[in-house]
Amino acid sequence: MKRIFSILILSAIFIAMLFAFTSCERVAPNYIGVLMENYGKNGKDDFSLQKGRVNTLAPGTELFQAPLWEQRGDFGDRILHLKAADNTEFTSKPLYSYRVIENRAIDVVFENKHLGSGSDFMKSLEDNVLETKIYDLMKEESRKYITDSLMANGGSLKFENAVQDIVKKAFDVKGLELITLSCQLEFTDKVKAKIDNRNEVNTNISVIDQQIIEQRKRNELEELKTQQNLIRAKGLTQPVLLEMFIEKWDGKSAIYTNTPISALVSGK
Repeated sequence: MKRIFSILILSAIFIAMLFAFTSCERVAPNYIGVLMENYGKNGKDDFSLQKGRVNTLAPGTELFQAPLWEQRGDFGDRILHLKAADNTEFTSKPLYSYRVIENRAIDVVFENKHLGSGSDFMKSLEDNVLETKIYDLMKEESRKYITDSLMANGGSLKFENAVQDIVKKAFDVKGLELITLSCQLEFTDKVKAKIDNRNEVNTNISVIDQQIIEQRKRNELEELKTQQNLIRAKGLTQPVLLEMFIEKWDGKSAIYTNTPISALVSGK
């Protein structure tokens, strides 16, 4: 009888240990655990950061695990349709990367616990929350730009930087750090042709403007040369010409003139 009693006790202990062991979960390396207790009825007070082995035996207890390394998102097969301020439609296929801020992991889980706590938690977060937020912010920001400015040199980069700033702030509210964001804008062939034609016209106008400026400068130069020649002509009076002649005359060569040289000198 005692032997049977001992076996029962040992069996009970073994079952209790097995149950206690199986009711524990371990936070994986490079993850941060967030334990929800009491079904989260008391808000964030029922959530705590965890590492290592965590007891999930109590009712209403659930362990969420968030990776601490950089995560990359690409919207899958989705193509975002946006409109500029002039109602021109264009598309975007964003690429982005982010990471969970370790001491803000409770914020990440608390707002999104309805997505589940399994291995697909982060993927569900991207598909249902993050990418929806990025799309909404891009649609709002695109309405601040006209097509010409977006397609101008550096225009898409300016738009991308603006989107990155507002998305970064939105992610921070959720306990996430946005690391990179590439919008990858694409316009239809019709819009590209229209802008190319407009750019060609603007280039031609610019060339003509330069030619006009150049011709004006040439005219100004010719005018200056004419004025200079007039000034020189006015300075070459008869006495000046005679003086220049005398300086060049050797005093011997015959001068073929009916006017005496003295008269030439005196100017009479």
